[in-house]
Amino acid sequence: MVKHRESRPGQKTAGGPGAKPRRDMPGKSPAKPAPASRPAKPSRDHGERVAEPRAAAAAAPERPLIVRSGERPAERVPVILESLGAGDFHLIDSGNGLKLEQYGPYRIVRPEAQALWPPTLPSHVWDNAEAIFTGDTDEDGMGRWRFPREALGETWPLQLLGVDFLGRFTAFRHVGVFPEQIVHWAWMKEQVEAAKRPLKVLNLFGYTGVASLVAAAAGAEVTHVDASKKAIGWARENQALGRMEKLPIRWICEDAMKFILREERRGSKYDIILTDPPKFGRGPNGEVWHLFEHLPLMVDICREILSPKALGLVLTAYSIRASFYSIHELMRETMRGAGGAVESGELVIREAGLDGRTPGRALSTSLFSRWVPK
Repeated sequence: MVKHRESRPGQKTAGGPGAKPRRDMPGKSPAKPAPASRPAKPSRDHGERVAEPRAAAAAAPERPLIVRSGERPAERVPVILESLGAGDFHLIDSGNGLKLEQYGPYRIVRPEAQALWPPTLPSHVWDNAEAIFTGDTDEDGMGRWRFPREALGETWPLQLLGVDFLGRFTAFRHVGVFPEQIVHWAWMKEQVEAAKRPLKVLNLFGYTGVASLVAAAAGAEVTHVDASKKAIGWARENQALGRMEKLPIRWICEDAMKFILREERRGSKYDIILTDPPKFGRGPNGEVWHLFEHLPLMVDICREILSPKALGLVLTAYSIRASFYSIHELMRETMRGAGGAVESGELVIREAGLDGRTPGRALSTSLFSRWVPK
C-alpha cells in the first residue's frame, strides 16, 4: 500500500465553472543531478529533469494556442504530495549530495544534488550498498555503476502498486522507475477503480510503462506514448513480466507532440492524461523539444483531447529552474472555463530509514500541477 500524504499548507480558491478541458515521463530522458533523476527525466534544480537520448518530444508544429475565456479554475497551493515509499521501494537516507535507496533486495547509492544536509546513518551503512553510481554526476551525462560486494545482473524484478516490472542499471543513473510519481499513480488507480464507467488514460512520455500498467490493471484502457524504441521495449518487457499481455494497452513509439496533434484532429478523447515531459529532448525523426518553448502548446492540446467528463490532467516538471507557480498559472490559464480546481506544488519523498517505517527528512524531487474537475 502506498504511504503518502497530501499536505496543503494554504488553500486558495478562485473562480471557476464553465467549459471544458483537455496530459508521467517521456521516453524519459536522463535527468539532471541538480536535483533528481530519471531518463528523459530530471536533473534537479528544484525538481529538475532532463531528456535522455531516448525519449524525445517533438518540436511544436504550427498550431496556434486557443484563446480561452471564462473564469480560471479554483486553486489549491501549495500542495505537497509526499511518499514514504511503496512496494519494493523506499528512501533509506540522504545527504552530502547523495541518496541511499532500497529497490527490492538492493541498496543503491545515487547522486542527489538537493540533499544538502549530512547523512543520518553512519558511513559503513552507505559503504555496504550493493550498487553505487559513479562518473558524470550530471543527469544527462554518462556514468557507470560500481558493485562493491559482487557483480550484479543488468536487471532485477521489482513491484509497486501490485505491478511487476524490471529495475535496470542504466548509464544515466536511472533504474527504470521514478518513485516520486507513486502518489500520482495511486491517485490515478483510485480514480479508475472508483469510476462507474470505462476510463481512457493517456500516458505521454511513458518511459518504462509502470504507470500504464498500474492504470490498465485497475481497469482503464491505456494509450502509452514514448519517442524511444528502447523505452517501449522495456515497457513491453515489464508487461510480459507481470503476465499482463491481455490488458488493453496501446504502445506507441512516436513524438508526443505529433501524436496529440493527430489525436486532436481525430477528435480522440481521454478521461485522464499524465504528462511528464523532459526539459529538452529529440524525437525519432530529429524533432526538438524545449520545455519552456513548447509546454504551453502541449498543455493546450491536452485540454482539447480531454473528455467532457474528464477526471484529471497531470503535469510533472523536472529539470527546470522555476517555481511550481509557473506551471500552476499555465495550467489555470489553459483550463479557463473548465471549472474544477488546479492544485500545484512539489512531489517529495520522505526518508524511511533502514526498516522502511521510520520517517526522516523530506527530499524534494519535482514540481507538479494537476487539474481535477472538483
